[in-house]
Amino acid sequence: MSTSSGVGCSDVALPTAADGRMVDVGDVSLYVVEAGPEDGELVVLLHGFPECWYAWADYIRPLSEAGYRVVIPDQRGYNRSDKPDGVNAYRMDELAGDIVGLIDAYGRRRAHIVGHDWGGAVAWWVALTDEDRVHSLSVINLPHPSVFARHLRRDPRQQLRSWYVLFFQLPKLPELLTPLRNWETLHRVMDDSALPGTFSPTDFEHYRTAWSAPGAYNAMVNWYRALVRERPTPPKQSVGVPTLVLWGAKDGFLSRQMARESLRYCDDGHLRVFEDATHWVHHEEPVAVAHCLVEHLDDRWRTPNNTPDEAGRRVI
Repeated sequence: MSTSSGVGCSDVALPTAADGRMVDVGDVSLYVVEAGPEDGELVVLLHGFPECWYAWADYIRPLSEAGYRVVIPDQRGYNRSDKPDGVNAYRMDELAGDIVGLIDAYGRRRAHIVGHDWGGAVAWWVALTDEDRVHSLSVINLPHPSVFARHLRRDPRQQLRSWYVLFFQLPKLPELLTPLRNWETLHRVMDDSALPGTFSPTDFEHYRTAWSAPGAYNAMVNWYRALVRERPTPPKQSVGVPTLVLWGAKDGFLSRQMARESLRYCDDGHLRVFEDATHWVHHEEPVAVAHCLVEHLDDRWRTPNNTPDEAGRRVI
């Protein structure tokens, strides 16, 4: 196992009452930012590519003030967390196992799991493989794995939108090209796919530092390589825990059709679409998204104001 303890997003000034530390979750140790009352219900926030714990900085205060114990890891391979060698170390079962190990490390039986992008993929997987460890599931702009797999097989538009997955399969080239000109490619992809002004120069300064951590970008790309090589299939299809899907309708990477289709796999699913937001809705609408999350975690959805769809699911 190779481990990095260098600088990264963890060096950002933490919000008031938040702390950062390394946590042993089994095979690896993850850098974790934590806040909120220690006896509050556990909420684990999972970032996507190419972010780090800092993606959820705006959510620490509202969730902790709502009484939750907030835990935000740099996922395996990212920023200051351990970076095991080899593609197989980034298979879905390994990534999901880290989150179960994190729940164990906090001495809890269950946790609310929230994920965006790749963090959403891990969140779905935990709910499908270790449902008894999940109190509720919240996923932002990432469809149910079976929905995503079906669209990648049959939908030419989604195949075109996911072109970068094939680029990441090339050996060494992504690691050689992407850091050029101070990570200009990642900067441009994030900036161009978000609403104007979503990311500040300070945000990108923090992200560049995280991307530059020794071994980090290779590990980040290995998530995609492992996915294509393994083509994992969940052990079951249906999610039994209360599930909230939040979706930015102007996502340039993922079709909004997949959001509604994902509800078909949820026994108790809700969908909230932000019509003017993109893939980065958690940055573009932090107040509204935080409000939705707190309502979901508190189980306060007001069904008289919800309209059931044809499958009986609720569309908020």
